[in-house]
Parts: sequence; structure tokens; C-alpha cells
Amino acid sequence: MIVSRTPFRVSFFGGGTDYPAWFREHGGAVLATAIDKYCYISVRYLPPFFKHKSRIVYSKVELINDVSDIQHPAVRGVLSTMGVTDGLEIHHDGDLPARSGLGSSSSFTVGLVNAIKGLRGEMISSEELARQAIYIEQEVLKENVGSQDQVTTACGGFNKIFFSSNGTFSLQPILLGPEKVQALENHLMLFFTGFERFASDVAKSKIANLPKKKKELFTMHEMVDEALNILSRNPFVVEDFGKLLHESWLIKRTLSDQVSTPEIDSIYEAARSAGAIGGKILGAGSGGFLLLFVPPEAQERVRQKLGHLICVPFRFDPMGSRIVLYQPNGFR
Repeated sequence: MIVSRTPFRVSFFGGGTDYPAWFREHGGAVLATAIDKYCYISVRYLPPFFKHKSRIVYSKVELINDVSDIQHPAVRGVLSTMGVTDGLEIHHDGDLPARSGLGSSSSFTVGLVNAIKGLRGEMISSEELARQAIYIEQEVLKENVGSQDQVTTACGGFNKIFFSSNGTFSLQPILLGPEKVQALENHLMLFFTGFERFASDVAKSKIANLPKKKKELFTMHEMVDEALNILSRNPFVVEDFGKLLHESWLIKRTLSDQVSTPEIDSIYEAARSAGAIGGKILGAGSGGFLLLFVPPEAQERVRQKLGHLICVPFRFDPMGSRIVLYQPNGFR
């Protein structure tokens, strides 16, 4: 059995500029980090004692005899792209729910590609893993997704990611001292709104609006470097990072009428009234997780104000997708 562990991610600035429809003309950049919450994928060759050829277990159980019969789009896309013809047993487990704005779909795709590579005894670099996941999601599945999630979940760490007009990407690791990292982590809170959504549907409306939102997207691109300037200053005024998050959210919510909802706006304003400086809905929008920037002394007030929501503690994670168990069975 092979088990891959792939982190989820939190994106701070630049979201929207990672859509190919944008960066292939204007370039793009995001500031994002992997976090210590994970997607686990286990894969093994299925022993030949069953009527079905493969078994796929997630929120459903699929018993199938041909890859084309698989209902799960990412599993079908990965197996067909990688030319898998052997019978497999695939299990998925996640620390956090799907469709939540933390890059969970890309974490799944990255983790499954990595696990199948491991099953074959093949090594793959983090960058190539991200490239394969981007290809599968954008070209094979034709999903309305950007390119940042695959890079962050595959490579891990806290990075500025550049997207070039020729379709390539590159990473600039953000090297902060432990005091600054701890200060950032100690000011961040993550709340699950309880509203699930299909990111591709929300993203489709944002992509359609790109030609009309050039000013906003150029500003969001510039905020990546503005955030890096804040992080590099000495003395480091961590609250400035939170204020910039608030400014970014005000712009992001104008990119499409599906980014926010009256319920999300109400939650965000309640948090601000309790002491949050800034924040944003993660991912495409319209639901999932709300990231808040809150001074430690105000966090209990915010937690009480949003007492109906689940608060998830987290830390940054330097590691990308990894094979955490490698124990091939004897059927291949």
C-alpha cells in the first residue's frame, strides 16, 4: 500500500491572477502557504478475488471494471491520463471538508498522482507534480480553476508564486524569521461558514468578468509585493498585513456577484465588530472557510461572536505532498 499526504493551502493575496485566462496575457502572482491540515490518499493494487476490477472509496464507494466508468472526475482524469489499466483500490480521507476554499480538489489530484507514481516506484519532483495536476484539472477535466492550488499543495511552504504568460510558474520561498512567522500565525483564525459550493461554478463567473475587472486584478497583483514589503520591514508591524487583507477582500468581492453572499458579509462584519482587522473568504468564494486576521487579545471575543461556526486552529507547513507509507503488495 502507498499513502500520500498532501497539505491544504491558505491564499493571502493575488488570487484571480492565477487563472490562465488572465496570466497568459498579463502575468500573475500570489502569496500563499501550505497548512498543517491534509488530504490522505491510499492506493494499492486490488487483489484479483473480486467481481469488480477497482474499488474507489471517498464519500461514495465505486466498484468499477473500467476507468471510463468512474464517476469521480479527478480519479477518472488521473487514471486515464496516467494510463492506469491495473485494478486499484483507492481510499480518500481528509482533515477538512471538500469544497471549502482550501484547495482541497487540487490537494486530492496532487495526492493521487503522487500515490500512483509511488505505486509504480517512480520519483517525481514537486514542480512536475504540480504541472501534471494543472494539466489534468485544466486540460483533461476542463475545470474553471486557477494554477496556485496545485503548486502550493504539491510544493508546500510559504511562497510567492509567479505565473508567466508562457504558462510556466516559479516559486520564491518567503524566508521569515521564526518570530515573524509566529506573529502571523498567532493573528490568523480559520472559521468554517458551513456553506459548501463548487469552486468551478463560482470561478466561471469570475473568469467571464476578467476583461471588465482589469484595474481590480492589477491592484490585487500589486498587493502581493505590498504584503512582502510589510513582512520585510523592521520593525515588523503585523497589523498592517491584516489591514491589507481587508483591502484585498473589498476588491475580491467585486470580481463577481458570486464571491460573497449576504450571510458571509454578515459573518465578516460581526467578526470585525468583535476586533478582527481583516480577512477574506478563501478560494473562489461564496462559502467554505473564512480567514480572519485578529489580534490575540480579541480572539476570544471573535470566537464568541461567531460561536455558531467551527474554528479550526492551524499552522504553516513547509512540506508539500509526500509519500508517508511505501509498502507495495505482491500482486504486481
